[in-house]
Amino acid sequence: MGDEAAHEAPHEGAAEVDPARARELLEQLRLDAVGRLVSLRGDLAGLFDAQRDTATDDEHDPEGSTLAFERAQADALARAALDQVAEIDAALGRLESGGYGRCEVCGDPIAPARLEARPAARTCIRCASGSRNAGGSSG
Repeated sequence: MGDEAAHEAPHEGAAEVDPARARELLEQLRLDAVGRLVSLRGDLAGLFDAQRDTATDDEHDPEGSTLAFERAQADALARAALDQVAEIDAALGRLESGGYGRCEVCGDPIAPARLEARPAARTCIRCASGSRNAGGSSG
């Protein structure tokens, strides 16, 4: 009984998503992610140049292994920023098509607090945490 109320709480007021506010948040996040991506690509170019200029053997030169590690780290961060841009673009597409704010798994509204915290969220809290399946089997 009380468990049902707990499952309903995350969805209260979910229909109150302000499309203009959502667009503003998504566009700002996109600008930030693109800025990070540009910066990281510049860092990567500098690391490639530094590694090429040293012409050392990464395996035997302590500085070479540091450059390789920094390059791998910058590359991973750049890929994460690129993924974030793709997620934001998908959210902007959902906003245009009218699907923004609806869980892609169950179709329920996504709570405004979740969209405020994660404007590109595709799922409600219950589906994201897997508790929808656990809650359905218990009762």
